[in-house]
Amino acid sequence: MATGKTSAAKEVARKLGRRYVSTDDLIVEKSKKTVAQIFYEEGEEVFRKKEVNTVEEVSKMRDVVIDCGGGVVKNRVNIDRLKQNGIIFLLKAEFDAILERNSKQEGKRPLLMAGGGTEEIRRMFNFRDPLYENSADYVIDTTELSVEEVAEKVTEIVRKSCGIGASKSKKK
Repeated sequence: MATGKTSAAKEVARKLGRRYVSTDDLIVEKSKKTVAQIFYEEGEEVFRKKEVNTVEEVSKMRDVVIDCGGGVVKNRVNIDRLKQNGIIFLLKAEFDAILERNSKQEGKRPLLMAGGGTEEIRRMFNFRDPLYENSADYVIDTTELSVEEVAEKVTEIVRKSCGIGASKSKKK
């Protein structure tokens, strides 16, 4: 949450000449509801089921950069599917940076809208961090990096790990 996933994924897709795909955007498109509405009206469990189905769909795509919501790691099947054809990057940041970035996105984080603020963010951070670490092929600390710098690091790793140029790279 608030590590720059969406901005960096869009820039990586641009740099590699690939299509950008957001699991959250696909869920919103199919549900005709915002993520926050799904959480509020149907609950997190329903959202996570939609997320599993969406990850199954996008994990079969080729030549795309996939931006997954922060909770995708809560179900191991998501990670297993994404690793079948892709590389998983963990973009992480120091806790204080995450707090600062979240304060600028009020109303956009469904799990935080119910209240709890800093303590809820800390709880999520502590719970999810080991899941993220165990799922990632590569970890990039975004605390002090611009979106362009993050995208450049990701793009360089993708090109090297695939052993091919930008025109043939694939990344998830």
